[in-house]
Amino acid sequence: MKRVTLTFDNGPTPGITECVLDSLLARRISATFFVVGERLRDPGRRALAARAHAEGHWIGTHSLTHSVPLGENPSAEYARREIEETQSLIGDLAHAGRLFRPMGGGGALGPHLLSRAALDCLQAGEYTCALWSSVPGDWKDQDGWVERGVAEVAARDWTTVVLHDIENASLPRLDEFLDRLGSMNVEFRQDFPDDVVLLRRGELMYPLLSKITR
Repeated sequence: MKRVTLTFDNGPTPGITECVLDSLLARRISATFFVVGERLRDPGRRALAARAHAEGHWIGTHSLTHSVPLGENPSAEYARREIEETQSLIGDLAHAGRLFRPMGGGGALGPHLLSRAALDCLQAGEYTCALWSSVPGDWKDQDGWVERGVAEVAARDWTTVVLHDIENASLPRLDEFLDRLGSMNVEFRQDFPDDVVLLRRGELMYPLLSKITR
């Protein structure tokens, strides 16, 4: 049986995230939402994260500003702000494993994702850093992302899929995508396989580390 860990990045987004949650709830699928920290300063957006948490979804950090990838700014202060301030804003909604996903690259793995200072911060904070194995491109290719995503799931035993709960991304075709996966009898998982995890609670997973360091 194929396994899928479903994740959503860049939200929460009013008018979008609640519809994503409705689709997941209807199918009893549990996912992880990697949120942009500064968006949680808005009470309406934080309420969406709170609803996701209440419905059993995991909430993780996906940078404070979603501006410059951590690997492109080596400053320790920048890394601290992007990681720790977001974790603070998530507060009691945070997963116990302190989940983190770096931004940047449109799905490409490489040294642009993390600086040495960012890696040190993640290790010191005992974060779990989860990357991905499928980025079908929902934000840039409405015509092709569903087929691409289904094909990538079919090609792997366990796929960690990145979608986005922002405007003009996954929502218009999310039900179709989930139903296609359902027809394949995939098992939806909420945990992350070793092949996408850079750190587990601060402990480095060395095989993946080689792909994102110089």
